[in-house]
Amino acid sequence: MPRRPLRRATGKIRGAKGGAGGRKTETRPVIERTQQAEERKPPKAQARPTAARAARSEDCRLYLITPPRFSLAAFARDLGAALDAGDIACLQLRLKDVSDDEIRAAARTLMPICHARDVAFVINDRPDLAAELGADGVHVGQSDSSLADARRAVGADAIIGVTCHASRHLAMEASDGGADYVAFGAFFPTTTKRASTQAELEVLEWWSEATTVPCVAIGGITPENCAPLVAAGANFLAVSSGVWNHVQGPASAVLAFRVAVARGLALRAGR
Repeated sequence: MPRRPLRRATGKIRGAKGGAGGRKTETRPVIERTQQAEERKPPKAQARPTAARAARSEDCRLYLITPPRFSLAAFARDLGAALDAGDIACLQLRLKDVSDDEIRAAARTLMPICHARDVAFVINDRPDLAAELGADGVHVGQSDSSLADARRAVGADAIIGVTCHASRHLAMEASDGGADYVAFGAFFPTTTKRASTQAELEVLEWWSEATTVPCVAIGGITPENCAPLVAAGANFLAVSSGVWNHVQGPASAVLAFRVAVARGLALRAGR
């Protein structure tokens, strides 16, 4: 199964050359396959023209999160439409209050849809299931498995992202511990999950100047409000209801995000 990690600029999953824990160097984060991934790639798998895509200061991509519950057949159709509408970096499977077998069934249906489009597939909270199912990685919160335990479960080549709320300290701890990305939020009110913290744009500006480790902005993000996050330095926008509940459908939402992200990147370039 191909791996598509959200990797650091040096090509190492952990530790940027020239600084512990991915401290700022002259390079920027990338989303890249490993050489081993190319060797494991199925013969008929679809690949993008380039194996690596930079998450440099002028880049920002969408990171989709599933609804906490959904009809699998209907959501699979929506997912395919969303992924075909624009450049998506990752899908996080985030099911709540369901059985492990339901998570397995969802992963086995959705992961091939992602991999056919060279989109990473990450499971929320469950390093054990991520390892069992061959997912590209796992996202852990502050009350979930520790970063060290998650790394032992999923292995050195897998993606591990860590929720850091609005805390610079938690983000630096995650970076030093080998996280492949950190997630800050919530930036806006959200109905997807109860947010315990309110993050400000300054944390994105600070992080983008301090380190090469990619950062994800999360929480109530829509095409209408995302441009300032992009301008502040977010490498990825984590979006759930802003895509799946869009009045014109997920594909239209992704297209609207593409326009809004371009506007934010123009603001960033003029910063």
